[in-house]
Amino acid sequence: MARHLWVEKELWNEMLAFTKKIYSDYGKFPTKKTLRSFCKNSELYSQVGQELVERLNKSIWRMVALKKKGKECGFPRFKSFDRLKSLNYPQSGFWLEKKLKVTPFGEINIKQHRTIEGTNKTLSLKREPSGKWFAVFCVEQLPKETRHNLGAKIGIDLGLKTLATLSDGTMIKNPRHLKKHEEKLAKLQRLFSMAKRGGKNSRKAKRKVAIAYEKVANTRADFLHKTTTSLVNSYSLIALEKLASQEMAEQNFGKSINDAGWGMFANMLSYKAESAGCEVVFVNPKNTTQECSNCHEIVKKDLTVRTHDCPFCNLVMDRDLNAAQNILIRATAGHAGSNASGDEPIGLSLKEEAHTFLTAQPSRLRQQSRQDVRFVHADGSPEPSR
Repeated sequence: MARHLWVEKELWNEMLAFTKKIYSDYGKFPTKKTLRSFCKNSELYSQVGQELVERLNKSIWRMVALKKKGKECGFPRFKSFDRLKSLNYPQSGFWLEKKLKVTPFGEINIKQHRTIEGTNKTLSLKREPSGKWFAVFCVEQLPKETRHNLGAKIGIDLGLKTLATLSDGTMIKNPRHLKKHEEKLAKLQRLFSMAKRGGKNSRKAKRKVAIAYEKVANTRADFLHKTTTSLVNSYSLIALEKLASQEMAEQNFGKSINDAGWGMFANMLSYKAESAGCEVVFVNPKNTTQECSNCHEIVKKDLTVRTHDCPFCNLVMDRDLNAAQNILIRATAGHAGSNASGDEPIGLSLKEEAHTFLTAQPSRLRQQSRQDVRFVHADGSPEPSR
């Protein structure tokens, strides 16, 4: 399988170089049919090669779309062996029985962490930096009956001091997974940097660093899965802020924000909500921290001020709790009592002190079921469906 990844990498780079040359000479892009000719007589299964062409074609046209919007961008990157991580089977070439049978590898022993229910539609053989391989299936299932959830409604304010503050006063601590392993990671990275590049010791050190980071990522994902599952089972409505994501991490506290996993937290809540009978609502984040949740007057405060002290109504409480209550108020003001769901699941992101209200189209999560997600404006009016 590693050999096939190497072939896939070579094909990607060859097709990309050809595309750039054609565009430079003629101002046009080669057709899919022309690019598919590169995959003929390669070692790859036919549909794996065709899927690689699709990925390159989508990347190129995404570049074109971004340029039309006036954004700076260039051609897709040439790939090293470490950058292409998966072999994708979009329709056929695999069978799952007691063992996984994949063309042209034959039978592969796998460990299933749970029984797969439904019809397998696609397969991705994914190689992690630690050297582990995973078989990722996309499965078509019949819709299940939604559970009736009679829990309370809650607003959640995400932060760094505490991961999440709920409007009922509950606080979820920030485990700071990366900080717990910082010393070990720093030591392993020093050993890796001292090893001779390309040598045997360098490969060993690189793998040890990858294994350490994988452990951190797995610990974070396990914590977030348990926390979000508990929340969607306990509450009938969960309100969060609809925020710009990548910009916040790039401006300030990027390491801490990424370690907290706010994006994963919001995404997990979104796709788990429907099966739990819960509704997830995202609201305009403007002034959720500055506004008083009691009298709704604006009380300015910077990040160093951790207590909301309103001079208008004398309300005193934790600033994050005040923000969580504002989030719930905005969500329930336009709540019609129905579990309206959009055709596109929402990939939400990060906490920001309401600098930018994200107006771009939401990204698609890798879920097939329709999710129970709505948008609500600051005045409580529901946002038109997309």
